[in-house]
Amino acid sequence: MSQRELKEAFVSNLNGTSLQEVALGSFLAPVCLINRAVVLILYHQGTGSLPLPFPWMSHLLLDFSTVILPLVLSCTILSDILHQVIMGLALVSGCMLCFIYRTNSHPQSAAKSFLQTHVQSDQIPFVTIFRVLVNVKTAISILAVDFSVFPRRYAKTETYGTGVMDFGVGAYVFANALVCPEARRKNVSGSKMNHVTKQLLSVWPLVVLGMGRLASVKMTGYHEHVTEYGVHWNFFFTLAIVRVAASMLLALLPVGQSWVFALLIGGLYQYALETTGLKSFLIHNDDREKDFLHANKEGIFSVVGYIAIYMAGAQIGLYVMRPRSQVREWLKAMGSLLLGSGVLYAALFTCQALVEPVSRRLANLPFCIWNVAQSLFFMSCLGVADVILLYFKRMSGCHFVPSSWNSYKKEADSLSDKKRSEVDGLCLIQAVSRNQLLFFMLANVMTGLTNVLVDTFSRSDSFSVCVLLSYMFTNCSVIYVLHLCGITVKFW
Repeated sequence: MSQRELKEAFVSNLNGTSLQEVALGSFLAPVCLINRAVVLILYHQGTGSLPLPFPWMSHLLLDFSTVILPLVLSCTILSDILHQVIMGLALVSGCMLCFIYRTNSHPQSAAKSFLQTHVQSDQIPFVTIFRVLVNVKTAISILAVDFSVFPRRYAKTETYGTGVMDFGVGAYVFANALVCPEARRKNVSGSKMNHVTKQLLSVWPLVVLGMGRLASVKMTGYHEHVTEYGVHWNFFFTLAIVRVAASMLLALLPVGQSWVFALLIGGLYQYALETTGLKSFLIHNDDREKDFLHANKEGIFSVVGYIAIYMAGAQIGLYVMRPRSQVREWLKAMGSLLLGSGVLYAALFTCQALVEPVSRRLANLPFCIWNVAQSLFFMSCLGVADVILLYFKRMSGCHFVPSSWNSYKKEADSLSDKKRSEVDGLCLIQAVSRNQLLFFMLANVMTGLTNVLVDTFSRSDSFSVCVLLSYMFTNCSVIYVLHLCGITVKFW
């Protein structure tokens, strides 16, 4: 077999992992964020700033080592002991939080009034972090999957199964829907047709990226997993079509009932899979040279499932973006998200028992339910972590932790506000959030470049991890420098 054929076989015919292992991974990032925040709190309490000659360098290294590094290691050399990694990091977090609690002079009074605390709600930190982490994990996975150190159970499944990367593609669509204009109750200027036209024009970067990826793959002989999306299709085309189609539906239908239409779309698509020859066509018909539809059947028909996920994400975004001011209101919202996740998981188990298992290739109803359920669970974990951070920030009197809630103060403290703004300007999470599409583009370009320069197939585990860390540090550094310079790259 040629090198290309070996690489194609390496990412083919996989069955994924368990639902429990995917859900377990949801605890890692929140614990990492708590550790990062506690380090900042302790440093600011002790010295007022982080060490090193340049503050931007210290913040970049801190964010990379406490957030990105654990994510890379957890899906490579530490993947088999993920539960121990999470428990170890949680123990470290617990010890540091206990230290902060014991050194506070009035912990009880802080606890009693905490639920009535008003928070600044210019943005919702855990939503921002959810979207950033989905992007970051996607960037890690698209290169890591080409190395043997990346567990095969985490890679995309062939037909049925639940791989971590299977969740990643659905979560990416869900994350985009969370902040769509309809979810943010953004006023649509002009007619609905003008709004749809604007959305149609806004996806041109995705179309260009899709065409660029297609051309580069064909010209360089880069290995492709044809049953993933097809011969000519790729995820950029899926994102573009889902964005336009969903915008058209949300322009015609009430956004507040988009969950109903998500269920209808997913249900009718599943009905078509079961009662027609569509499922057999998608799985067994390999006559890809017949026409464009046969060549790209997985990519074309799976769009229906991703539209259902997008519609559900818009509904969740509408709920999460609802104005809330007190901590107890946010805790109630997080409880609702967890309840929704539980209900959807129950529906998933029923679906898998009575209909069929999860299939990313088909983007069937179980796949849609699983992605929404897991996204809700992950987002809830991040939300709970943010509430914990708010409590300890309020107790310690240190509010200089970026990408987290701050207590609302009637008396504006201009000095504190200025310092908070400076810390936000040095935050890697805010940097990725500022240029998410550019980060995604850069990760794809760097993935292709790395595959050209490095023989990913036969490298040792230690070398593979070093390459992955260098790749992620490069991606993060470029985006971070743009953030420091105040540059937001817009394509429309």
